[in-house]
Amino acid sequence: MILEVKHVKKVFGNKIVLNDINFTLNAGECLGIVGLSGCGKSTLAKIIARLISCDSGQIFLCGEDISNATDNKFYKNMQMIFQTPEDSFNPRRTLGASIAEPIKNYIGGENLRGRVENLLLEVGLPKNYYERYPREVSGGECQRAAIARAISVEPKILICDEATSALDVTIQAQVVALIKKLCVEKNIACLFITHDLALLPRIADRVIVLHEGKIVEEGTPEKVIHEAQSKFTKQLMASNFFTEEEN
Repeated sequence: MILEVKHVKKVFGNKIVLNDINFTLNAGECLGIVGLSGCGKSTLAKIIARLISCDSGQIFLCGEDISNATDNKFYKNMQMIFQTPEDSFNPRRTLGASIAEPIKNYIGGENLRGRVENLLLEVGLPKNYYERYPREVSGGECQRAAIARAISVEPKILICDEATSALDVTIQAQVVALIKKLCVEKNIACLFITHDLALLPRIADRVIVLHEGKIVEEGTPEKVIHEAQSKFTKQLMASNFFTEEEN
């Protein structure tokens, strides 16, 4: 088991944002977390990544309780891919230099440039993108570079927080396929957080539906989409979030 979330709760002011969240995630498995804006899914991602703390509950990464971790030693095993990749890169550094940085910090070794160029090829970018700056590439290309940076340290888990929502539909499909391919090939667990149910059959093995800070549905994408049990999931299915044509 790569990740275990036990009884996590988070309160902001008088609002309970997350309420008794429990789930597990295994190596090579992709868990989709879906819900409307404000349901708590991004807060959950930040708690798992230790960007903020939960008020109660525990987070276990590779069997280690990181709920109150204050160092960054576990970040080699956990990498995030954000919604707007341009904001996660230093605009004054080339993509290659940014991708090389975690390798230097967590792995070390020689021939950094060659290793980065191989990573670029792995995510579908030419080697010469090493010298490109974030402003010189498209949003989809920048997200591919962000994926290269995330897998550079051979993590156990990727956390994708709305990683495709800023991209157009065609590029979304390409990026989702790339993430799925890399996770399968490298046996990386993936937490794929989105508001778009239509993406989940393409990447997720299991799906959790969040509503007002609670898990209201859990199952395979097919079961959640076609055999929804909760009232909220049925309402979500009836909205424009999913159509058979998009599947």
